[in-house]
Order: sequence, then structure tokens, then C-alpha cells
Amino acid sequence: MRTNILITGASSGLGKGMALEFAKKGHNLALCARRVERLEEVKQQLESLNPNITVSIKSLDVNDHDAVFKVFNEFKDELGSLDRIIVNAGMGKGASIGTGYFNANLQTAQTNFIAAIAQCEAAVEIFRQQNAGHLVTISSISALRGFRRAMTVYAATKAALTSLTEGMRIDLMNTPIKVSCVHPGFIRSEINEKVEKVPFIVDTDVGCRALVAAIDKEKPNSYVPSWPWAFMHYLLRIAPVSLIRKMS
Repeated sequence: MRTNILITGASSGLGKGMALEFAKKGHNLALCARRVERLEEVKQQLESLNPNITVSIKSLDVNDHDAVFKVFNEFKDELGSLDRIIVNAGMGKGASIGTGYFNANLQTAQTNFIAAIAQCEAAVEIFRQQNAGHLVTISSISALRGFRRAMTVYAATKAALTSLTEGMRIDLMNTPIKVSCVHPGFIRSEINEKVEKVPFIVDTDVGCRALVAAIDKEKPNSYVPSWPWAFMHYLLRIAPVSLIRKMS
């Protein structure tokens, strides 16, 4: 059992939802996010849900790369070890390239990919010291293709994250360190709450149960919820761009 689990971006959305599901299963949790007041609320909720677990929280902006290493190691020292680290923090700001929203696109690129590198570096350093651990990156079904408008940079960062994760998995083959990449389909969360028409979207609790089930299987790649994404991801790879345009 991966007793001690660290989740970034855990104050809301998928991060909070995964924390709730792991708490039900009896895992100790190390949770970090920028909004510490939100984390306090999550901590109280988790401890009420399962008084037998330890919940540690810390404020962290993942774009402060030095702080990422500091906070991860503080969590490790507090809990004694970190058995699984979930790189979840991200954002979905952005607009079509060349329409005056460079700063929004840049923020998404920095948070979703550059900051993810820092988190993976910090996580794998700890796992190498422990000679054990499970690194999980939360990518997206959008990693499979290019998308337009607000999705353009977002999808590109997720494709980069998927590739990064595969590279780490190859590098760590035949070691006690596992590496998994999870590709959520459309799950209702703060990042997409203003989007009205989304195909196959599921509620946060449904999506997070599927995420946790996939993470626990520790497969190299997973696509969740399994319906319809377990087979839909094959179709997306070969779909004509005219169809991809309609989806975004």
C-alpha cells in the first residue's frame, strides 16, 4: 500500500477530489496549493471523513521552483517517507495564438509544464533516496491532439507532460520506482466550470473515483473514466482535424 501520498494543486478540483477518495481508503496525505485557507478547509473535511489518517498541508506555488524542493522534502521528513507523489497542479488560461493573450498562454505553459519538471525532479530525487516510490502525472485526453482557441497551449503542455512522463518511465525501468501518466477525459472542475457544451463530461466525484482507481493500478498510461476514453483515445489519434475542430 502506498501509505503516504503527496498531491499538488490539492485545494480544489481534481486534487481535492482525489484527496477525498484516498482519505476514504486510509492513506495519509500531504497536500499543497497556493490557497492555504482552502487547504485548511480540505484538511478539516478529510479528518472528519477519516480521523485515523494524518493530513499535512503547506502553501506552495509550483512556479516557485526552489519552494517545490523545500516543501516536498518537508513533507517527507514529517511523514517519514513519501510513497506516491501526484503532479496535479495546473491551469487552463489561454486563447488563440496571436490574439493578444500571450501572458495567459505563457502562464499556462509555465505552470503546466515547467513547474511540472520541478515537481518531477523533486519527487524522483526523494524516490531515488528511498529506493521506492510511485510518481503520477495528471495529463489530459487533450494531450493526444492539437486543439484550437483556449485549448491550444493547454493541449500542447499536456502532450509535453505525457512525453516527459514516458521518458522518466524509460529512465527508471527495472528500478523500484514506478511512473504513471493519467489522462482524464472531461471532468467537471474549476478549470472548466464556465464551459457549457463538453462531450462525455462527468461530475467531479465520479471523475475522481475513476482517477484514483486508475492510479492505484499503477499502469504506465491510463485514460479515465474508462467509458468512453479507454477506447475513444484510439479514435482521437486518427480523427480528421475537422472533427477535432468541432470538439474544441
